Amino acid sequence: MINLIGTYECKMDAKGRVMLPNALKKQLESALHEGFVVKRAVFQSCLELYPMQEWNVLMEKINKLNRFNKKHNDFIRSFTAGVKIIEPDSTGRVLIPKDLIAFSGVKKEIVMSSSVNIIEIWDKGKYEDAIDATQADFAKLAEEVMGGVSDEQNNIS
Repeated sequence: MINLIGTYECKMDAKGRVMLPNALKKQLESALHEGFVVKRAVFQSCLELYPMQEWNVLMEKINKLNRFNKKHNDFIRSFTAGVKIIEPDSTGRVLIPKDLIAFSGVKKEIVMSSSVNIIEIWDKGKYEDAIDATQADFAKLAEEVMGGVSDEQNNIS
């Protein structure tokens, strides 16, 4: 499992290409040649960039769902809507597909933020708004999520 660290401000060119920051390239060195999957985030209007090995782990879980169960089938369809495989070019740039640019509203100024094993790609203004919105309640959220008696009770593994 990859554990990524850092938040990076980047610029996207008119064609939707973004240079991966050097610090991220170093952390993703073993994954760069395998490529990435980019998709819509579930809870935010940002994108999620999965190293291929992390995507494959997630797909193992998704593939256990019963496609003959309507809720499972609807979830799979919505979760994978707009999913694209992308590979860095020889200079380390990734091309963000136009439909995903439209979904996320990313413009020229973007933020690439590590989220454990994936990278979130945000429009810079939306990222700052999202951080500001959660800041006031973060202490309460941290207590609710992480403040249990033991890791086993919190289902943290």
